Amino acid sequence: MAGPPRLRLPGASCAGAARRCRAIVVADGPSGKRRGRSARSGRTVRPHGPAARADRTRRPPAPTAGAPPHAPFRARPPAPRVRRVELMLTLVSGLAWTVVYVEAIRVGLRDRTYAMPVAALALNLAWETTYAVDEFRTGVSAQGVVNVVWALADLVIVYTYLRFGRAELPGFVTRPLFAAWNVLLFATAFAVQWLFLAQFGTHDATRYSAFLQNLLMSGLFIAFFVARRGPRGQSLLIAVAKWLGTLAPTVLFGVLEGSGFVLGLGVLCSVFDLVYIGLLLRSRPAPSR
Repeated sequence: MAGPPRLRLPGASCAGAARRCRAIVVADGPSGKRRGRSARSGRTVRPHGPAARADRTRRPPAPTAGAPPHAPFRARPPAPRVRRVELMLTLVSGLAWTVVYVEAIRVGLRDRTYAMPVAALALNLAWETTYAVDEFRTGVSAQGVVNVVWALADLVIVYTYLRFGRAELPGFVTRPLFAAWNVLLFATAFAVQWLFLAQFGTHDATRYSAFLQNLLMSGLFIAFFVARRGPRGQSLLIAVAKWLGTLAPTVLFGVLEGSGFVLGLGVLCSVFDLVYIGLLLRSRPAPSR
């Protein structure tokens, strides 16, 4: 006669049950949860329950603002070689534009005229004054000092324009009319710079306005040559220095920083600058034999 059936309690263990239920515990990520892998089947045994489901649905933290995709830390700083190239291009541009201003003063006083188109001159003065003040709001900086030096040089060129410029205009332009025109012109130049600053912010406004007025200057130098029927009040040194002073920041901001807008404007400036250089070279007297 068979005896009563055996009851298997939930907590009971035997050798067969141990073989079937034994698991190799492995770590399940940084959350501290653990999962098992069956010794017999090799399948992963995932933990169950609300805590396990919450762990599986947890998302990684969103990257901080301004961080590149898939970069939990701040972006890698530029290599020392790139920094040296940026510094070299900045120095070339600063030196070249300083040569432009000094030579324009010298030629203007020598030829008793002004050596820079007045619309571009007004925009230059407004740009350098506006961003010199902006730089000094946060302390003394090298760029702020350079802007002040350039603005002072522009003021000397403005003097040559006010001293000799009316003689370049038709006779009906009286002194009061000449003065009123200049007030309107320079006020407009400052207004344009402030509108750029308000619309684009300091970082983009400095670049966009500088390259747009640079392109205007390149075209006006050609108009200068045509209106004066030759190189009077101009020099090849101004033309070459202006070209190099624009080419360097074109490479810096357009190529290294990847701004297509700046690169396009810089290429157009180079086209006009090279045309102007060609006109000046063509107008030079042939050497005597």
